[in-house]
Amino acid sequence: MALSVGSKAPGFTLKSKSATGLSDVSLPAGKNTVLLFFPLAFTGVCTQELCDITAGLSSYSDLNADVIGISVDSPFAQEAWAQKEKIGITLVSDLNKETTKAYDVLFPGLAGIGDTSARAAFVIDKNGVIQYAEQTATPKDLPNFDAVKAKLAELS
Repeated sequence: MALSVGSKAPGFTLKSKSATGLSDVSLPAGKNTVLLFFPLAFTGVCTQELCDITAGLSSYSDLNADVIGISVDSPFAQEAWAQKEKIGITLVSDLNKETTKAYDVLFPGLAGIGDTSARAAFVIDKNGVIQYAEQTATPKDLPNFDAVKAKLAELS
């Protein structure tokens, strides 16, 4: 089960890949952040989720929040997927599953392939405290993005 509301959010520094190369991405300090854990790039539900978030990204920036997507894919696969699907949020690779485990959202044995991140959403306030936490019942279910935005509105 995902970490609970009121917990200190575990920090991380993970790799992201863009046209300019690999870069380190850390949990931003002093900024409200939405962390979206998702199982795998190039899959139907994950593509729908991240494309929908990209299409509505201004609603998150209007609420003064960054959005970061985290999966166990390599940063190279994430970049190829983001380019193919025109995904506009920062994607970071948790290839070693350390951050996935720290947030307690490991999904064991997805489709017989191996362990991945579960689908989960966290709202972390500018002080690094989890204000919203949701792990969906199955990888096919999407988080309640209305609840995520409502929590961000409360923090603004």
